[in-house]
Amino acid sequence: MRINPPKKVTVWISIFAFVVGMLLAIGVIPGLAAIGFIVVGLSYLLLVAGLFIKGL
Repeated sequence: MRINPPKKVTVWISIFAFVVGMLLAIGVIPGLAAIGFIVVGLSYLLLVAGLFIKGL
């Protein structure tokens, strides 16, 4: 299986989603901690998808 480097925009979107997810997870907005963990997981999956899908 071949791994391709993700595009810069994919990396930046993943970083932005991670930061937003962590802020939600630590309780910046009360009551949205569970959604924060989901957003952090999705940001990781986006980055991994960028590695394996050419052009993402």
